[in-house]
Amino acid sequence: MEKVLFDYLQKILNARVYDVAHETPLELAQKLTARLGNQIYLKREDTQPVHSFKLRGAYNKMSHLSPSELARGVVCASAGNHAQGVALSARQLGCQAIVVMPVTTPRLKSEAVASLGGKVVLHGDSYSDAYAHAVELQEKHQYVFVHPFDDPYVIAGQGTVAMEILRQHQHPIDAVFVAIGGGGLISGVAAYIKAVRPEIKVIGVQMADSDAMIQSIDQGEPVDIKDVGLFSDGTAVKKVGTETFRLTQRLVDDFVTVDTDAVCAAIKDAFEDTRSILEPAGAMGIAGMKHYVAEHGVQGEDLVAITCGANMNFDRLRFVAERAESGEEREAMFAVTIPEARGSFRKLCESIGQRSVTEFSYRMSDEREAHVLVGLSIGGRSDVAVISAGFEDQGFRTLDLGDDELSKVHLRYMVGGRTRLGENERLYRFEFPERPGALMRFLSHMHPDWNISLFHYRNQGADYGRILIGIQVPDGDLTAFREFIDTLGYRCVDETDNPVYHLFLR
Repeated sequence: MEKVLFDYLQKILNARVYDVAHETPLELAQKLTARLGNQIYLKREDTQPVHSFKLRGAYNKMSHLSPSELARGVVCASAGNHAQGVALSARQLGCQAIVVMPVTTPRLKSEAVASLGGKVVLHGDSYSDAYAHAVELQEKHQYVFVHPFDDPYVIAGQGTVAMEILRQHQHPIDAVFVAIGGGGLISGVAAYIKAVRPEIKVIGVQMADSDAMIQSIDQGEPVDIKDVGLFSDGTAVKKVGTETFRLTQRLVDDFVTVDTDAVCAAIKDAFEDTRSILEPAGAMGIAGMKHYVAEHGVQGEDLVAITCGANMNFDRLRFVAERAESGEEREAMFAVTIPEARGSFRKLCESIGQRSVTEFSYRMSDEREAHVLVGLSIGGRSDVAVISAGFEDQGFRTLDLGDDELSKVHLRYMVGGRTRLGENERLYRFEFPERPGALMRFLSHMHPDWNISLFHYRNQGADYGRILIGIQVPDGDLTAFREFIDTLGYRCVDETDNPVYHLFLR
């Protein structure tokens, strides 16, 4: 055995983590297993007292400090999870903890640090900015610096995750998937696995917009990348550690990158199997595993993903839910141009057929044509070409928006505006049972002289749908129109006199 592996094996076996951490479950993810055709296990580090693996390394480091060092107090830089680990460890060991966090840190994490007794200092936009300020404070006040990843004791503490995995699953394991920020977790995991079970692959996962470790491996030395994406704040590291780079370069078998949509889909996957909500960094292992399985056609293997954190702000869940369908390739978005002629709207709906609609935004604009934003549930990316061809066959110009970030982040919420053709327009909000055919039932019962001038629908994941409809109904037809609404049996609110409608849509 190489000396570096022997040294780390000893450090991991003797790590002091269980004063504050506990052995987390290794759970079979039944739904992912069925979908992916492999035995999928989740190492549930999100169930730790601070909902992250980070307290293992923090406590192992701090428990090795001398009484005089503890008396000076400790300082650290963190995007959140290491900060909580340091704060909890400081409370356990009876010392002061100064925690520098980026201003972009989710409030959930900064408040958790404060509740554990840590003094929070917000500085900079990324971990690297916070790190530089923490070093300044260390030098000024003679604190002891507790590095979040680039320290042998921290790495050894994180390595106990792998020790537990191999003890809990003594059957063959083909690969373990590990999220990478600065590299502390994957360094410890790889050191233990390669010392004890070297046949097991260790595969690192990074965000495509925060891939400092992969770039460093490619360059042969740690590199400082200019910008990092902030969606996965727990892995938003501009420069990896010297020691973590050395270990990762020597011990890790492969790397994959994932994007925001894939991570959102993985958060949903984890929820469906565990009923827990992971933070983006915590779901990266699952996202990377799914990518690896698809890319390499892996079947019948035993795979482990470490779910390394669950400190998610509730306010982010709307975004995650929106993007999960795209990440799983279960939703397609199109911009469809239809002629502004009577019957075109219905013809478009008929061409959609029985496919489940996830979003539908339409606003009559001028006498010639209208542009419609359509979201549809799909079984896979191959469906997109079929749907596009179907629209084109009807004479509707169609643009696939599946890879268009502008559309997914902004445009889908901005379709609409005023119209010059809104004579006799009335505005209604409907609620109706969320089932195939509900929209066509509405259209088929509507009088042909009543023109739809505005339509917006977005699937909310509930058992009922909400639609906003503008309909041009002559004054003489109002009685018949109200009878039509009563016949439908859908809950309806007349918004024609709403001042917001007159400000922005009329």
